[in-house]
Amino acid sequence: MTAVLRAEKLSKWYGNILGISDINLEIGPGITGLLGPNGAGKSTFLKIAAGQLKPKIGSLQIFGENVFANHRLFQRIGFCPEHDSAYMEMSGWRFIMLLARLHGFAAEAAAAMSEKALATVGLLDSKDRTIKGYSFGMRQRLRLASSILHEPELLMLDEPLRGIDPLWRIKIIQLIKEYEKQGKTVIVSSHILPEIEAMTNEIVLIHQGKIFAKGDIQRIRGLIDSHPHQISIHCPDPRRLAAKLVDNEYVLSLDFPVQERGLTVKTNQRDHFFNALMRLIAVDKIAVEEITSPDDNLQAVFDYLIGK
Repeated sequence: MTAVLRAEKLSKWYGNILGISDINLEIGPGITGLLGPNGAGKSTFLKIAAGQLKPKIGSLQIFGENVFANHRLFQRIGFCPEHDSAYMEMSGWRFIMLLARLHGFAAEAAAAMSEKALATVGLLDSKDRTIKGYSFGMRQRLRLASSILHEPELLMLDEPLRGIDPLWRIKIIQLIKEYEKQGKTVIVSSHILPEIEAMTNEIVLIHQGKIFAKGDIQRIRGLIDSHPHQISIHCPDPRRLAAKLVDNEYVLSLDFPVQERGLTVKTNQRDHFFNALMRLIAVDKIAVEEITSPDDNLQAVFDYLIGK
């Protein structure tokens, strides 16, 4: 694999707050998912990769060149930040045109590029509205338009699906996959595993500023699925349900929460447990009112794996 992005001993902190620590990473062409809970260091890493932040220690190279203050290299990079960075009093059209001109394109070429980018994200009909009048999802799509405007070779997207409606989520995922088919490199960050799974099989797990794992989604999924899950089951007769579950091979423990009508089950084979539970509900006619899984989140998974 030819590395498009290479980080070596990369570290960044803000006073006493650690952003990222001693990251060594190579990313090649195609789509790579940067997955981690909120506050894991995803945005810090992407801002360094986009040249917006200077690392305290280490280096980050893109296409074999150092990124920070390398303005010529920025023409080959597209970055969609997590938060708004637009002039809210401008129209969407004026803002995208401004960015195109700042990239060095003449007025006619900038207009054509701006129209294409806004059409790609479904904002051409709203191009003359001021950005402050856009919904959150529209502003998110505008950020995406600004990152793809100049057709970069490397596209970095920080939580690009946050606040996007279901239809446009599908369209944006398809757009990202199309860039991969064109031979480009795309790095997508998210704290939601299914979002990343919908785009790519190549995943980087980041937690507390460090790269925790890198590889194929199936290997990462295996780590996550082995995490013991606590499942809360609300039902009118928890002791009857517990009697049915106590000898189940997929149940590690059972607990009756104080002042709650139900029980809490711990399992390290979540899918198998749910299949067994569904059979009890269907065959034994055991009434279940609600099933929740408080551990079904990345933070709980990382805490478990790191503690292990």
